[in-house]
Amino acid sequence: MTPQRAIRSGFGARSTVDDVLRGVDLSGRLAVVTGGYSGLGLETTRALAGAGARVVVPARRPKDAQSAVEGIDGVEVDELDLADLDSVRGFADRFLASGRDIDIVINNAGVMACPETRVGPGWEAQFAINHLGHYTLINRLWPAIERGGARVVSVSSGAHGITGIRWDDVQFERGYDRWQAYGQAKTANVLFAVRLDALGREAGVRAFAVHPGSILTPLQRHLPKAEMVAAGWIDENGDPADPTFKTPEQGAATQVWAATSPLLAGMGGVYCEDCDIAEPAGADGGVHGHATDPGEAARLWALSAELTGANAFGADALGATN
Repeated sequence: MTPQRAIRSGFGARSTVDDVLRGVDLSGRLAVVTGGYSGLGLETTRALAGAGARVVVPARRPKDAQSAVEGIDGVEVDELDLADLDSVRGFADRFLASGRDIDIVINNAGVMACPETRVGPGWEAQFAINHLGHYTLINRLWPAIERGGARVVSVSSGAHGITGIRWDDVQFERGYDRWQAYGQAKTANVLFAVRLDALGREAGVRAFAVHPGSILTPLQRHLPKAEMVAAGWIDENGDPADPTFKTPEQGAATQVWAATSPLLAGMGGVYCEDCDIAEPAGADGGVHGHATDPGEAARLWALSAELTGANAFGADALGATN
């Protein structure tokens, strides 16, 4: 396994997508970026396409997505609702029918701190959309991912530190807390990358989880203005108030770096922040042990397979940790 230690990438918190892609040629490569038409996803799409990649943007609102990416060469849009596994399967089947290989997947789409919402068979929406939808997508796309020897990037958050997986009540059936639910979903994003990397690395597929940093994007759509003012994120006029917040171009840099950096060749299964592999959690960020534990990752994979019926690796994925 790759150590959870910084590799001195030469980049940092203020690096942009243009910085990390300087000198990187993605011509002939294909990337799938969920939610690649808004916020960090749109910056990611622009950056990858600008470096020569063909970018597929699966979108819950295809018409909005088409408008957002208009004028960006090399981008195509298709329909995908991560809250609806039939929609996930439909997108995957359409893509596989094209016969193309996948070089990069960035699981970027997500929701944050939303009111209690139930999707599918009653699943808590943040866990379902942020984790289970992406879990199903990767498993359904696995033939194309394996052929491409892809890098898969799971967009997590420093909020994974709020909580590990609540094994006794994953779906928050005994009282809902929007931030606990968000924290659990973000922990799931890291554990997913840990387990996928263990399962996929023999096929040349590597996985990473990333924390983009704090950025004002449409992700905050469910947060009242007063709450963001009280947190010091914005002022009374709605303008940014926290100098540590990143621009979208800076926020997207870590996921683009994880997806493309030659420095990460032969590595995987780690959590990254500020365009480097993160250190274990401390006063200045880092990753908590509950999110990188291989046993927890294997347990989550088994639960996800049971809930969704998707598992590209069969019984091998459900046994002992690698």
